[in-house]
Amino acid sequence: MVTVEEHYESLLSDVYTWLMGGFDEAKSNNVEFFKSRNITPSSSGIAVDLGAGSGFQSIPLAELGFNVTAIDLSQKLLNELKSNSNNQPIITINDDILNFKDHVSASCELIVCMTDTITHLKSKDDALKIFQDSFNSLEDGGKLILTFRDLSTELNDTDRFIPVRSDENIIFTCFLEYEPATVKIHDIVYIKTNGTWKLNKSCYRKIRLSVEWVENQLLSIGFKLEESSNSNGFKTIVAVK
Repeated sequence: MVTVEEHYESLLSDVYTWLMGGFDEAKSNNVEFFKSRNITPSSSGIAVDLGAGSGFQSIPLAELGFNVTAIDLSQKLLNELKSNSNNQPIITINDDILNFKDHVSASCELIVCMTDTITHLKSKDDALKIFQDSFNSLEDGGKLILTFRDLSTELNDTDRFIPVRSDENIIFTCFLEYEPATVKIHDIVYIKTNGTWKLNKSCYRKIRLSVEWVENQLLSIGFKLEESSNSNGFKTIVAVK
């Protein structure tokens, strides 16, 4: 068992963008995501991307006119973000998202924590810290956007084997092992190089957050819910201060 940071460093960061369908597709999906929700800068224009990865959210937000601070534990992915950014003025921070307030000096108009980043935290207490710190960091009318997989319902037997993505050179399979508060994520990746397949594998934990629990915590902090929806297995919550 390794930490989230170690898992990304040793295995996931090298195939992360491919896993999401490639940069162009992942970026296009988020361009449409933000467009369909009328996400555009209207006040401070300050946006923070928690778990920015290789830029799927940060770059569309910068192109919309936001001043984006992108935070991620993986320097590899942040380097990829920079190479994809086409010189957009995005500030990249290599740090734990729990420390994001240390890197924000003014009230934010938008905070996003997408693509299952929130479940990578160690505990529900950490998730609550993100929610509370986001509320404190947002200007009135500012928004917090979360997208994540609801892991509260346990899969059984062979349903726990998830064929995530494959092509002629990479086969990515995930196996889920459920625990009371977390799920052990076993990532199994075969990569073909010069005609030879090599197995890469690693295991880390995600926390089990239900939509109902997240909604209740956000409401108790003082957020109003603008959206709570489900698409392709991902839950989307848009909360307004």
